[in-house]
Amino acid sequence: MVTDAGTTRDVILRDGRTLRLRAPRAADADALVAFFSSLTPESVYMRFHGLRTVTAQLVESYLDPDWDETGSLIGTVGDDGRIVALASYARLRDPASAEVAFAVSDELQGRGIGTRLLERLAEEAAGHGIESFVAEVLAGNRPMLRVFEDAGFAVTRRLDAGEVEVRFRIAPTEVYRDRVDLRDHVAVAASLEPFFSPRSVAVVGASPRRGTIGGELYRNILAGEFTGAAYPVNRTGAPVAGVRAYSSVEEIPDEIDLAVVCVPAAHVLDAADDVLRHGTRALCVISAGFTEIGIEGKRRQDDLLAAVRAHGARLIGPNCLGVAVSGPRLNATFGPRALPPGNVGFSSQSGALGLALLEKAESRGLGFSAFVSIGNKADVSSNDLLEYWEDDPATDVVLLYLESFGNPRKFARLARRIARRKPILAMKGGRTRSGAKAAGSHTAALAGSEQAVEALFHQAGVIRADSLEELVDTAGLLSTQPLPRGPQVAVLTNAGGLGILCADACEAAGLELPALSPATREALTLKLPREASLANPIDMLGSATASTYEAVLPHLLDDPNVDSVVVLFVPPVVATADDVAESVVAAVEDSGRTDKPVLAAFVSAGGTPPALLREPRRVAAFAYPESAARALGRAAERAAWRRRPAGAVSELDGIDEGRAREVIRAALEGSSDVWLDSAGLRELFAAYGIPFVSERVAASADEAAAAAADVGYPVVVKTAEAGAHKSDKGLLALDLADEKAVRTAVERIGTPVLVQPMIRGGVELLAGVVQDPVFGPLVACGPGGVMAELIGDVQFRLAPLTDVDADELVSTGKAGRVVAGYRGAPASDAAALADLLLRLSQLADRHPEIAELDLNPVVGFEDGCIAVDARIRLRPAEPRLSSKTW
Repeated sequence: MVTDAGTTRDVILRDGRTLRLRAPRAADADALVAFFSSLTPESVYMRFHGLRTVTAQLVESYLDPDWDETGSLIGTVGDDGRIVALASYARLRDPASAEVAFAVSDELQGRGIGTRLLERLAEEAAGHGIESFVAEVLAGNRPMLRVFEDAGFAVTRRLDAGEVEVRFRIAPTEVYRDRVDLRDHVAVAASLEPFFSPRSVAVVGASPRRGTIGGELYRNILAGEFTGAAYPVNRTGAPVAGVRAYSSVEEIPDEIDLAVVCVPAAHVLDAADDVLRHGTRALCVISAGFTEIGIEGKRRQDDLLAAVRAHGARLIGPNCLGVAVSGPRLNATFGPRALPPGNVGFSSQSGALGLALLEKAESRGLGFSAFVSIGNKADVSSNDLLEYWEDDPATDVVLLYLESFGNPRKFARLARRIARRKPILAMKGGRTRSGAKAAGSHTAALAGSEQAVEALFHQAGVIRADSLEELVDTAGLLSTQPLPRGPQVAVLTNAGGLGILCADACEAAGLELPALSPATREALTLKLPREASLANPIDMLGSATASTYEAVLPHLLDDPNVDSVVVLFVPPVVATADDVAESVVAAVEDSGRTDKPVLAAFVSAGGTPPALLREPRRVAAFAYPESAARALGRAAERAAWRRRPAGAVSELDGIDEGRAREVIRAALEGSSDVWLDSAGLRELFAAYGIPFVSERVAASADEAAAAAADVGYPVVVKTAEAGAHKSDKGLLALDLADEKAVRTAVERIGTPVLVQPMIRGGVELLAGVVQDPVFGPLVACGPGGVMAELIGDVQFRLAPLTDVDADELVSTGKAGRVVAGYRGAPASDAAALADLLLRLSQLADRHPEIAELDLNPVVGFEDGCIAVDARIRLRPAEPRLSSKTW
């Protein structure tokens, strides 16, 4: 949000350019008048419904908005911050509604600026309790009507006397989110095109001396035979590697699509300004000395990003290794090797690790469509690269090395969409860092950063590798092989011990070794010696030759019980690795089967598979059987995830957002950290339709006895202290059958107390929410009751949950066993429990002030469910620090 007048928000337009938004200040009055004066008479007429002249008095209403009654945003471009757009709202007599209006410079219309302004203005207004926008639009103002229709809100229109009244609720529905995501996708892909398909590149800081970063990077571009024009730029204009150089980008007679900056950090901003004034829209800053060095570096990086944004450009880095793209044969890195061409897009937050992976991948025959070292990711991030690679025909697999997440919720939506078409493999560094935090609820105590990462990857279908080797192995498999239809594997070997090792590794990876079909066994008896084993693994014995492999393998591929085949080989006296490799490849290609993956592990002293298997063919090569099994297990997981329904985030019935917002606002008034009291809990749950046990508050033993009589025995008496761990502190008394027992409990617990009916039967679960500082709200579900933390097995998912996420939480793990009816107990109402989780998800997603929420236990019955104890901790929502909105 931009409620702070000094805060900026950046949006990305459909042509790939960026635009800076901020609230107009008093000092902007003259600039606003100038903006309106620059509009054509027709545009002014459309905006002000007939007004011809805009005065300083008119623009005063837009300046320094308070956001409660009025809100406004201006869009600025260039070094001088020229205003090119204005959007505003004013609250109406109905406090839940506000009138909205826009104006965009004539020369910039058609780029999606109005829609982006509407998105941001709606977010701001919703944060201040506004639920609907109203706009009065002249019937002839078709562009503005299109803005409202295309945004994704459910719009109603009414024509009256030449004006169209447009009304719509601004709550972010799933349809709206999908529209925003589509706009982001188109715009981000367009903005990154100069990095991946540049026709010209300038290297600023390309020294003529060998051994310098800029000089070596420029020489790498030349050595890679870049298909475009490459210009060296250095302070003196001295030639580099025999190529004429320039002392400034401004001197270059041609347009520059991509500029790579390799000058000392203190001079980067001047170099960037030079490049941006030349009209270049893509910068890659190699130089270090920015956020990674502390406060001074952060200021320098902020200034660099501000300059890039002001010119509508994009930035990779700073503090990065560079960019390499196979298509135009561009190697704009200072790494020692050219990029081996292939179909894998690779983004690395660590330049050194990126180089290590490229070297390891090349030795395994793995090729890349592009490699991007994102460094400090001041602008371009892994999320942006996912947007580009989604539709890139040269990229079939995406590899990510991550150390941090800038916008994990955006990552989740992106990856969930892209992974349906292309595999995404990720290795996350820093997984052993402590995720411990001061936690006052069971849910928060059980949550941690690793749970958030696991939930994110699971929901999004991202394959997580535990090591660099596994990342390369799995990428090699997915880039060359089809996905297995299921987990059933046939292992073919010439060494029994090797087959056993592979079988153990397969089982550990979640794979199965089925019995071969009778037809396959009969065929193999004719091709193998009597002593061979036809059990799975199929041990052909050490006497197996290359022709034996070629004769047996097609039968395994045709077996209906087999989803994939792992071929193992140890060089005996009678066969060479190269001969067997040739026969295996020939058998696969001659079989005509393209629906089953084939993996080969040739175990030799050198640990390197034969050269033939390292070529991009129909066989994936591995050094060891365990490596093959792990990679195949990951592929099977991906296949299972793709078979899983995608799910949807649905709008739920019976929710009163305004009522919930008021409960939270009242509780936080004058406080920065508060546990919600029992009245607030009941009110909030009622607003969201969350089933909660009835209860009465009693301030004395007499009131408690009267409440128990009204509720009906047996009853539960517990402390009314907000946020208390009742069972841990002995502040709870169960199954009280008479007045004497109630009075004794009140005397022990102390007043005030809550009196509830005793709920019998059903199963106890835990449901909750915790706000992760990076990932946002996590929804939890697991076994409940006083032993919840000891039993463990609580599963987490990132909000907002889809219906599939919620169903999965109540049907898998220990919670799933309990819900299904453990040891003959009746099954609980899984649909009701899933609905409760969806309501918690929407509550946490819409109200980030909820820091912790605990429902423990939630009692599940054959028909319905009910929460019998709850704790909610509230804190003011953390402001979003990044200016990036996509």
